[in-house]
Amino acid sequence: MIGAIIGDTVGSIYEFENYKAKDFELFPDGVSPTDDSILSFATADWIMRGGEAWKYYVAYASKYECPVGGYGGGFTQYVARARRDGFGTPYNSCGNGSAMRISPVGWAFNTKEEVLAKAKESAECTHNHPEGIKGAQATALAIFMARMGASKDEIKMAIESDFDYDLNFTLDKLRPEYSWNYPGAALCQGTVPQAIRCVLEATDYEDAIRNAVSIGGDSDTLACIAGGIAEPVFGIPKKIYTVGMNILKYYFPEPHKLVTEFEKKYGNRVLEK
Repeated sequence: MIGAIIGDTVGSIYEFENYKAKDFELFPDGVSPTDDSILSFATADWIMRGGEAWKYYVAYASKYECPVGGYGGGFTQYVARARRDGFGTPYNSCGNGSAMRISPVGWAFNTKEEVLAKAKESAECTHNHPEGIKGAQATALAIFMARMGASKDEIKMAIESDFDYDLNFTLDKLRPEYSWNYPGAALCQGTVPQAIRCVLEATDYEDAIRNAVSIGGDSDTLACIAGGIAEPVFGIPKKIYTVGMNILKYYFPEPHKLVTEFEKKYGNRVLEK
């Protein structure tokens, strides 16, 4: 899951000031994990401790109320209602929030059936629109398949077949037209295929993150989703991993311990160099 958190961190300063190229500094001053990472912590905690997923999302959003980037309006209202009423009522969202927080599911379960079921459970407590569930499941499945040794081509075919996403486009063609104004740019259907394509065209983990930032739009979420998939596909270089973990520890010391615990139990893919 650290691959998703690092991607989120790298993309954090470009979310509202897009940079349409790949030659940016990876960890300049000011980068930090955003709401994407906070809710990924919640997913990891839920997987390890058990119980109802919505309670973890509400608890983490309540504890970390003002992250970089901020929570989506629908989710903020959801948290307020859940705290008031004592239960979480899903709000038929297909926003990309269901996919950005899902990476721990792809690491924690060892069959396709379990991964899809848990991804659905994570998504539908908030994002119970079919596209919201689909985005979470596609992301988690791509991570799981990469963990199990599937090639990029095999992952592409599975995602296209199981979820009817069209992945037959190129980033060079997409980049000039993609932005926050692109249809569905904040939704799963306008984020997940694009993030997957960033991995399919990449040569390594860092290249996948640079691809994601370079297309514009919701940069931190695109890089979070792409980074989550790119980790098991390529492995994270040790230097990038170390810097990412240090930034995480600086901003979120308790979740840093949680991530360390989660990865000790379920693994990660960090390269020696």
